[in-house]
Amino acid sequence: VLRVGGEAPTRALLEQWGGRHRFAVMVVDAAGRDLLGRPVPAAALAQARARLGDSDRRPGLRRVRAPDGQQYLLFRIRLPGLHGPPLHHGPPFLRLILGLVASLLFSAGLAWYLTGPLRHLGVATRRLAAGDLGTRVTPALGRRRDEIADLGHDFDRMAERLEALVAAQKRLLSDVSHELRSPLARLRVAVELARQQPAETSKALDRIERETGRLDALVGQVLTLSRLEAGVDRGPEDYVELAELLDEIVADADFEARARGCRVALAVDGEALVRARGELLHRALENVLRNGVRHTVEGSTVEVGMKAGQGRVHVSVCDRGPGVPESYLDALFDPFVRADGGDDGRGYGLGLAIARRAIEVHGGTIAARLREGGGLCVDITLPLEPHNG
Repeated sequence: VLRVGGEAPTRALLEQWGGRHRFAVMVVDAAGRDLLGRPVPAAALAQARARLGDSDRRPGLRRVRAPDGQQYLLFRIRLPGLHGPPLHHGPPFLRLILGLVASLLFSAGLAWYLTGPLRHLGVATRRLAAGDLGTRVTPALGRRRDEIADLGHDFDRMAERLEALVAAQKRLLSDVSHELRSPLARLRVAVELARQQPAETSKALDRIERETGRLDALVGQVLTLSRLEAGVDRGPEDYVELAELLDEIVADADFEARARGCRVALAVDGEALVRARGELLHRALENVLRNGVRHTVEGSTVEVGMKAGQGRVHVSVCDRGPGVPESYLDALFDPFVRADGGDDGRGYGLGLAIARRAIEVHGGTIAARLREGGGLCVDITLPLEPHNG
């Protein structure tokens, strides 16, 4: 106090202490005067100076410089007539009882502070297990900033993720049931037609075969998407040269596009070695390219580009189709969403959903944008191997 605040706060502190202690702290300046004007025993002062010597500090002694530059010597002397124990300590058993009471009170407060949030977490866990996926605990924790609060935030994130997954599964089941109704209805009509008009049996069988194929394709795509969402059956990882993979996919797509008078062109800038599950990545890129070929206008060219740099490779697939409203771009990658919105038998709206999940599995991103002059572009970004970036 003397070193930082000077004489005034030190004097106030000494006056506050008063005579409550068996020892008094003397604060003596260079002239031998005490800060409070108390008489300084000459023998005690001489003994303190002798013990201090050239050092600023000894056990029970201090030499302190105040902010105004004045030096003081601090030492203790026993006050006369106070040789017994201090009055405020009391008997030993009383101190023991007071200590036990204080410990119990502190322990009770600490237990309440710690177990209260844990009780909230326990209740929330039981509600979540009972099916209440909207359960959250953060509001009940208040402004806590400790490990229990972190646990509560983790619980809320887990509950939000579970709620989103369950909602997605319900939506998927609803969409699947909706998509199954149309081919099943056509199958029933074909069966009834074959029964009532034997002469049309051949046409009915052709219709049954087509609808069975559509159902098989739909079930296969749903299973693929479900496995990707569940994180299983993704295939082994390997090093894939992306330019070679794109060249193979583009060659197949171009062969099919020529039937509609369309072309598929590939432009590659650099090499791109990625660590990927080859079959899964092939399916994702093929789905995107086939979607472009399906919607581009007759006589146009679907342009596929690849450019590597800065640790990532960018792939773009641009068609000359009718495009979609700008607000519809993000929804294109949701299951059972089709740009035309109809049931023309050309797809079920699962191709881009499978592509998005497959690209995300490889640590990449996929997005759609409108193309200048008409059409749609799908941009894919994948991480490169470190030595290839």
